[in-house]
Order: sequence, then C-alpha cells, then structure tokens
Amino acid sequence: MSSPQTLSETERRLVAAWAADCAERVLILFEMEAPTDGRPRDAIARTRAFAHGELDAAGEIRRRFVAGRAANAVSSPAAVAAARAAGQATGVAHMGAHALGAAAYAAKAAGLAAPDQPTAISDEISWQLEHMNTQVKAALQQLPPVGEDSAGPLGSGLLASGLLGSIIRKIQAAVASSSPQEGIPYATG
Repeated sequence: MSSPQTLSETERRLVAAWAADCAERVLILFEMEAPTDGRPRDAIARTRAFAHGELDAAGEIRRRFVAGRAANAVSSPAAVAAARAAGQATGVAHMGAHALGAAAYAAKAAGLAAPDQPTAISDEISWQLEHMNTQVKAALQQLPPVGEDSAGPLGSGLLASGLLGSIIRKIQAAVASSSPQEGIPYATG
C-alpha cells in the first residue's frame, strides 16, 4: 500500500516542475559558496526533466540523495538550505510530498540570506503560492497535513518541526483555503 504522500506519477511530474522552480530561486546562495559544485543545479535540471517525462521515476529515486549531500560542502546556513531545497525537489520523483520540502527549504534559505528583512520568508512563500498552477494546487491539496502521516517526508521528522514545519503549514493552509480554480489568498503578516 502506498503512502498518501506519494501522489500518482502524473501528479508527481506536475509538482516536480513547481518544486524545481522553488529550489532554483535560491540556488545562487549555494553556488556563491561552492561555484564548482554542480550537484544542486544538476538535481534541479533532472527534476525538470522528470517533470517533462524525459526521465523515469525509478532512475531518479536512485539518485535523489545526491543534491542533498552537497549541503555538506558548504558552511553558511543559507547555502545548506539551498542545497537541501534542490535535494527535496529531486525527491519528488519518489514522493510528491517532497515538493513541500523543496518549497520550505527554499523559503528558509531566502530568510537566512536576508536576516535584516523580516518579510523574506513570507515574501518567498507568497511567490511560491503565486507560481502554483491549478494542477499543482489540486495535487498538493491531496497531501495529508504535515505531521499527521508518518509514512513519508511530511511525517514527524525535520519537515514537520521548527521553521520548516511552520512554512509547510502556511503553504498547506493557503492551498487548502483555495479551490483549484481560484487564486491562493496569502497574508504576508
């Protein structure tokens, strides 16, 4: 029996493109510190290729940890979070819930990179919500709330706690409060 966090392969391909967009927005934070380490950029490119049907799920499942390991090559918290965003994006081939992990790590990276801007995280979340298409919204609405299903990335681990959990809860609340046909309301306050 599969986890409710998995989503169908078609849905995973839809949310993969959005997850890649989220991770790519903060990729520069990693590349500024490790300009010769192409693992996160490659992961984002592979995530896009998966989204377009150019790569199969099985192959990407085997490679999903490569980008996340790049986090060990950098020291700034923003660069680490950016690498983890790419790692979560590539994990979407395995489980659709990783798309929320990519978005959360990207928002965290944006906030860490701009500690003097109190709205950096909420601004990033707003961008992420504005760049969801109807199909992505519908797919994400199927995922269980973070912390309620232990059979996947939205279980009781890192994505459910602290800042990452808070970010995912905000995204899920905004997605849940909109119908797939309408825009997603999001208050940045």
